[in-house]
Amino acid sequence: MTDNKQPTTNNQQPTTNKNWTPLHGRLHQTLRQRGLLAQRRRVLVAVSGGQDSLCLMKLLLDLQPKWEWELAMAHCDHRWAADVGMAIHVQQIAQNWGIPFYLKTASEVNNSEAAARAWRYQVLSQIALDQGYHDVVTGHTKSDRAETVLYNLIRGTGADGLQSLTWQRPLVNGVQLVRPLLDVTRTETLQFCQEQRLPIWEDSYNQDLNYARNRIRQELLPYLKTHFNPQVETALSQTAELLRAEVDYLEDAAFELWQEAIISDRDRESDTTLKLNRLVLRKAPLALQRRTIRKFLATIQPTAPTFEQIEAITALINAPNRSRTSSFPGGSSAQVEGNWITFR
Repeated sequence: MTDNKQPTTNNQQPTTNKNWTPLHGRLHQTLRQRGLLAQRRRVLVAVSGGQDSLCLMKLLLDLQPKWEWELAMAHCDHRWAADVGMAIHVQQIAQNWGIPFYLKTASEVNNSEAAARAWRYQVLSQIALDQGYHDVVTGHTKSDRAETVLYNLIRGTGADGLQSLTWQRPLVNGVQLVRPLLDVTRTETLQFCQEQRLPIWEDSYNQDLNYARNRIRQELLPYLKTHFNPQVETALSQTAELLRAEVDYLEDAAFELWQEAIISDRDRESDTTLKLNRLVLRKAPLALQRRTIRKFLATIQPTAPTFEQIEAITALINAPNRSRTSSFPGGSSAQVEGNWITFR
């Protein structure tokens, strides 16, 4: 990777309240009501050059006098052939607005959707840690949230996956990832950019139908809007918001159940034997049993627990003595021993 910070080169100021729009007011209210981006925070904004991130950057610049943030822009250059010149374009915007700019360029081209996303978050985390920013802010919108619900539902997921695009979450120790535009649609960000005459760069990634998320965006959501519900983005986003609160509640309850049900001791060979108390698990609803077992499996195996693994152990809660599961990856298995499910 290459690393480049552009110093402030001019004194151009953000617009004053005479250019205040309803979208400014909505974002200001969202930040206050949800406790996002407190005053005088050092805020790093991820800017791709597309309409969503430019809209977010301009809104935050205009709100800066009220909130007294220290704002900076970061751009992640994937070195995709169709996007040659995009990094320079974003850098020029930062120079025109007179704010610090950080550029990270990938050492090699990676066309995997998941790998590219993981690299971006890794890079943004490192910039934030190195430069002392408290928050990394991205331009994810209500439209992105709706797409994520559909994407995860099609792949197979529970409530956790359906609510995964949240308003904020820890990114790394001491740095929050914040998404303040989750109640704003992509149509609204485009309209704002056009009204403000912002120089949008059309990201080639978003037009590539080889990526599942883009097919959902370009084909599935328009079909659902036309034939089922014109407000499908809002409906899906509201579903994610409702599930977020329910998942938080269930996770807290599952943690308490896990703490009550787990025990670890040593056998004669000094190997660790891990156990779950079946009597404790039996008194809980099935939803909490599954969450507790998933949490337990996540601590004892390197890969994420699968639905089949969780169901196999859930079945042992009421199974006859000496019942056991098939071997999991790595050779571990679970067996009923009286009131205990034992993992070896």
